[in-house]
Amino acid sequence: MNKATLSATAVASALALSVPLAPAATAAAWDQPRNPEQHHSGRAVPFTEATVTAEADGSFTLAWKAEGVTRVEIRANGRVVARGAATGRAVVTGLPAADRQWFWFEADRGQGLRLADRLVKLSGTVNLRDAGGYRTENGQWVRMGEVYRSDALNHLTDEDQAKLRRLRVKTVFDLRMEDERAKDPDKVPAGADYVVADVFAGSGAFPSMPRTPAEAERMMIDAEKAMVSGDGGKKAYGQVLDAMGEDDERSVLFHCTAGKDRTGWSNAALLTALGVPRETVMADYLASNTYRKAANDALLGHLPPQQAAVYKPLLDVRAEYLNSGYDEVEATYGSFDRYLKDALGIDHRELKRLKKALLVG
Repeated sequence: MNKATLSATAVASALALSVPLAPAATAAAWDQPRNPEQHHSGRAVPFTEATVTAEADGSFTLAWKAEGVTRVEIRANGRVVARGAATGRAVVTGLPAADRQWFWFEADRGQGLRLADRLVKLSGTVNLRDAGGYRTENGQWVRMGEVYRSDALNHLTDEDQAKLRRLRVKTVFDLRMEDERAKDPDKVPAGADYVVADVFAGSGAFPSMPRTPAEAERMMIDAEKAMVSGDGGKKAYGQVLDAMGEDDERSVLFHCTAGKDRTGWSNAALLTALGVPRETVMADYLASNTYRKAANDALLGHLPPQQAAVYKPLLDVRAEYLNSGYDEVEATYGSFDRYLKDALGIDHRELKRLKKALLVG
């Protein structure tokens, strides 16, 4: 390992080590991008749990739990594909190929939910996910199809870019550093605005590369704190959150290199601001370990065991990393609301606008 002092660029790259991405299956046209029923207001969502999981065989597993209802009906492509009681599970097969399959969950009272599997499969990414589909502490839900988090977009194919256009992506926020952007420039879908939101801009020099797993863990924790209190992070995350409430007809995508650290805090800040429980935010954050497992294993498998042991903490996301970000918020700002206002420029009025744009119920 290089023991010399590294630039912020080098550390940012260490936070997002990756290998060439294996192609993933592509599919046909997107389903309707938005269900008009989703805009009904003033009605509570009775669902306390609802998920869609795309299975490897092309089927979809639907699961739900709702309060105070007797009947649940689920539609896809305009027809009923599952029915059940307040709590249920169904496996749906035989649906036509689609780039992203949407399901409309509706009970015999209250507002329905439009949901899909969280992962968006592209040939050039492994960690492009929908930020929505989570329930808040007060019973609202974060809309799906509005905000996306991703790893780098430099491997996108023409078809990938076409799919992102069909996702209505209006703005791509690139959280990476200058050297990363120059080495692997994004392939941005036609018609989308490309915005540099460099989280580590102006951060100067970081400590040398770690020599032990413990040093690697400490570097990740310190980097998370820098994302919260560094000037670059405050500006970048303020830009991203501010853009999300501006236009509810098209979508926002933000990404770094691996889509796990800088992107992870961006999504954690968003979900926390919207009122999603901390344990749910943590589960979303840790899911990068699942989506990036094949790429990470491939990289570690090419390293000598001692070196792999040092690199593994850099490739992982771990609860202590994200928790260090929350600890930094508390230590520096006193509360998350103060962090939003003082660091990111999201005051009460802006937060209300963000919630109106992204919450259902």
